Amino acid sequence: MTQGKTPVTPAVRLLRAEKVAFTEHLYAYEEKGGTAVSSRELGVDEHSVIKTLIMEDDRKNPMIVLMHGDRQVSTKELARVIGVRTISPSSPDTAQKQSGYQVGGTSPFGTRRAMPVYMEATILELPTIYINGGKRGFLVGLDPQEVVRILRPTLVRVSI
Repeated sequence: MTQGKTPVTPAVRLLRAEKVAFTEHLYAYEEKGGTAVSSRELGVDEHSVIKTLIMEDDRKNPMIVLMHGDRQVSTKELARVIGVRTISPSSPDTAQKQSGYQVGGTSPFGTRRAMPVYMEATILELPTIYINGGKRGFLVGLDPQEVVRILRPTLVRVSI
């Protein structure tokens, strides 16, 4: 499935430094294609492709939200769970500034700025997840327990 040379991104460097076993998957990126395209290109269930979303609360504090590709985040429920008034997606410029990654290539690993991470709890039920490796058209496959080990996310149930 992998064609071409694997990019060495901050995410890949961090995964290697943490001795995480991961597979590398390059695919033809499509603008605004999202997880539907990556799951189709990789031949995996969209539920196991995890979106890395940069969001912010009403005070503009950024956060990372990890969600199944085939689900949406209930920002209302997430705000309630973490005790803030509102949560909204960051603008592409803000997301890039906070994460250091281009939108469409945002990885939760190796971000420019440390941010709290919220992960949909049901992601842990999957044996393998596919998550962005820090570049458009590049996912890494790994055990979701590794995400917990490295990022120490707060587990939430906020999918719709």
